[in-house]
Amino acid sequence: MAKVLFIRYKKAQGVKDGGEVGHAAHFAAMCELFGRENVTDYAVNDLTRRRSVRELLSGVVGMLFGRYMGLSHNKLKEIERLATDCDYVLIDRSVFGYIAKYLKERGVKATLFCFFHNVEEKYFADKMGQWVPWRRLVLRCVDNNDRMSCDYADKVLALNSRDSEEIERRYGRKADGLIPVTVEDKATAPTEEKRVNEKLRCLFVGAYFTANVEGIQWFMNEVMSLTDVELTVVGKGMSRLKPVRSDVRVLSDVPELRPVMEEADVVVLPIFKGSGMKVKTCESLMWGKNIVGSKEAFVGYDVDKKSVGGECETAEEFVAALSRIREERWSVWNTVSRSAYEKHYSHAAMMKSWRGIFGLD
Repeated sequence: MAKVLFIRYKKAQGVKDGGEVGHAAHFAAMCELFGRENVTDYAVNDLTRRRSVRELLSGVVGMLFGRYMGLSHNKLKEIERLATDCDYVLIDRSVFGYIAKYLKERGVKATLFCFFHNVEEKYFADKMGQWVPWRRLVLRCVDNNDRMSCDYADKVLALNSRDSEEIERRYGRKADGLIPVTVEDKATAPTEEKRVNEKLRCLFVGAYFTANVEGIQWFMNEVMSLTDVELTVVGKGMSRLKPVRSDVRVLSDVPELRPVMEEADVVVLPIFKGSGMKVKTCESLMWGKNIVGSKEAFVGYDVDKKSVGGECETAEEFVAALSRIREERWSVWNTVSRSAYEKHYSHAAMMKSWRGIFGLD
């Protein structure tokens, strides 16, 4: 059986962010394809243990030489040692294109895959404020690493066609394969049909991140001033969200989404910038939710937007979509959302894509 070295950005404890959900899904796929005993899991940053000051400084200094945060010379040597005994190396984040360059230049024979979860320069430009002193350094570093991923990987993978086209525009290479976002299936269809409440219970799920913060604050200021709905905000680090309306409930670092998903009538996703695909959209499809979101929230998703809720860019469009759901007394369980998840974004759908990538179908 072939052996795989799986390289992820970080190993962390507690509530997973979107990137960690993606890493977990891809690692599970490698284990299913090749057997857990044949997959080596390597995290460039192990956040489950305390790191020394020297280690942290080494990671920062490395960015001056093109190595993204945490990738030291010692770690590169360790990765080379592990890769030498493997048939495949999956670098599950394109910001570590330097690893692909390093391994190729040292003659490692394993087939190298680099996965673009975002077009990273665009992602970090949206994430970092203009005032951040090291913004230019970080953007140059991630941009160069994306380029190295394209220059040195045997196969480049992405989430959707938009990212593939952007990768080609920037770096002259399209993705060799597309594997959309996947989340673990935790939902069960209700035994009894339940209709939405007269006063809609809206839910926003997302970590404390610039695009999420700007989007949900816009929703509170612009949409909630035009319609009477309840809103719950759930996400890693969202206790820092300020200011918050007095009628909005904020739950930070929730370990289990089931209770808030099941009580919600509709998930709102006012996200207006970004790259890749939004994990929160996939989670909402998995839970069979009504979804009212922006164009960006639906990028990469093959779903009938009107049937799941609506695609909206203005406050008036959000109000109209929410009003339609309330006035028509939609079911809380949206079968169109759930069917889209099962067909395109379930574990089974992901495995079919991975088998195609490795020629195992």
